[in-house]
Amino acid sequence: METAILNFDSAILLWIQDVLRNPILTPFFTTITHLGDAGVFWIVLSVILLIPKKTRKAGFFALMALLMSVIINNAILKNLVGRPRPYTIITDLVLIIREAKDASFPSGHTGASIAAATVYLKTLPKKFSIPLLVVAVLIAFSRLYVGIHYPTDVIGGAITGAAIGIIVCIVGDMIIKKWKEKHPAKEPVAEAVETDAPEENPEN
Repeated sequence: METAILNFDSAILLWIQDVLRNPILTPFFTTITHLGDAGVFWIVLSVILLIPKKTRKAGFFALMALLMSVIINNAILKNLVGRPRPYTIITDLVLIIREAKDASFPSGHTGASIAAATVYLKTLPKKFSIPLLVVAVLIAFSRLYVGIHYPTDVIGGAITGAAIGIIVCIVGDMIIKKWKEKHPAKEPVAEAVETDAPEENPEN
């Protein structure tokens, strides 16, 4: 089974290297891949979304999803699986960015990007969330293009990221609903209105 998975991964990575890599795409994907470094792009975007009240939930949920992705993907699964990076296993594969120090599975860049994008899909208008999803997918693919992840690493990161994003939104909405039930909004103070009493006649 492991051999079959490795053969599958190797075939895709070498095909990308031999067929898709070119002087035009390489600068693009090496730039895109760094957008996911430490989740900075998604963190900054989520913090900005905290400012307007109407997007505050999206920003907060996305930050929670990013935190959960780091814990589950980077802290737990990477250390639990301990998969070597593809460029250390596949002889003909050429890495075109700096080597990574942590394990390969799952892709942390993909997990964080898809987690944030999933939250945005569920909390923001489609005219904003769809382009952000495209950015997340490009970051995920870039990890294959540069040779730093196996395809199954990216698939694993996408699955965990999507699951985290969905769970954060479900649990977050439940907490907000319960909080509102316990702390109902106070009725706004009514503006002064005229009474039915007759006005005083200024004339004597």
